[in-house]
Amino acid sequence: MPSSDEPVSRGEQIDAAEREEAKRRLLAQAEAERIPVQETTRAVSDRRWRGEP
Repeated sequence: MPSSDEPVSRGEQIDAAEREEAKRRLLAQAEAERIPVQETTRAVSDRRWRGEP
């Protein structure tokens, strides 16, 4: 982190902006792919869980 009397280079500003944008895209994608809790906690019959016919 540069000290306050040291100007941040344009390249560093662009890098930081690109990292922020990438983070936002990842979060948006994760949110879109999120599985509702109801789907993950649905009960599976004992027989199916054991792999019996």
